[in-house]
Amino acid sequence: MRWDELKVDNDERRTLPGYKEPAAVRTFDAPEALDTRFYEVRAKSVLNRVPPRSRMPFEWTVNPYRGCSHACAFCFARPTHTYLGLDAGRDFEREIVVKVNAPEVLRAELRRPSWKRQHVAMGTNTDPYQWVESRYRLMPGIWQALIDSGTPGSILSKSPLLLRDIDLMKQVPGIRANLSIPTMEEKAWRATEPHTPSPMKRMEAVAELNRAGIPCGILIAPLMPGINDSPEQVARIIELADEAGAVDIGGIALHLRGEVKGLFFDWLREHRPDLLPTYERLYARGAYAPAQERERLAKLASPAGRPRRALRGISGGAVSERDPARPSADADARDHQETLF
Repeated sequence: MRWDELKVDNDERRTLPGYKEPAAVRTFDAPEALDTRFYEVRAKSVLNRVPPRSRMPFEWTVNPYRGCSHACAFCFARPTHTYLGLDAGRDFEREIVVKVNAPEVLRAELRRPSWKRQHVAMGTNTDPYQWVESRYRLMPGIWQALIDSGTPGSILSKSPLLLRDIDLMKQVPGIRANLSIPTMEEKAWRATEPHTPSPMKRMEAVAELNRAGIPCGILIAPLMPGINDSPEQVARIIELADEAGAVDIGGIALHLRGEVKGLFFDWLREHRPDLLPTYERLYARGAYAPAQERERLAKLASPAGRPRRALRGISGGAVSERDPARPSADADARDHQETLF
């Protein structure tokens, strides 16, 4: 791959856990990629089986990238970077693993006689349309592999970059999409999702996908007490989502598993110290807020008098609020990738 702004340090190579060949370490001369390194690896497999205990409405996922430059303070997937010998904080945002052969490997896996054309969900770990996808362009080949094999698929993203591939998406069997939009309020957005596209651009993408015949909903997640849970904030999201023709609206309370809890509490100390006692109380017993609080937050996305619509855009089946991020007991931690819910 050649781009004018690409730099390759041939002397800098690193072998990551789970990969036999050293990764080429690359950088880009672009504002969006300052101080970020990209590790090009060749994956043996890109189809990830979802553990049955997760109770998710899909069995398979594909994640062409590990780590995410969106740098969301609350990101549930941060602990997966520790499996690679990297940390869940800055490394997760600035040391991005790129499976450069993902389209070819997926095509081969979907050609196997044993493949039963089960639904494949994308965007359930890190965003496949984060900034670097504009350079590596892995998703067109991934969509084409689904199309050619007759495999149904879906996508969850925070980026309108997915509109680039709208013509391919329309050809995927049973295609569904969702845009994650936790808030429309600029201060909350810039503080919690510093490197994501603007919420309004995401909402515009929802409208464009629906106009193109691709059913698209929104996910208000995570809902964070004192940050984006005011009834006025959520009502504004719902109003705009309805105008955009969103087919589904879902809301999920913040959960703080593993290293994410400490990292998020550090974020609170820096940005919202006034909320720290509230979160220490709500998450005193673990990764989840008390059931009553989770129910309160979930109801915000389905206010009284408005028909309740479960989030179905991932695979056509309703998504439970339960977080299945816990790895399967027999899963190899190096290969396991957590899922959003």
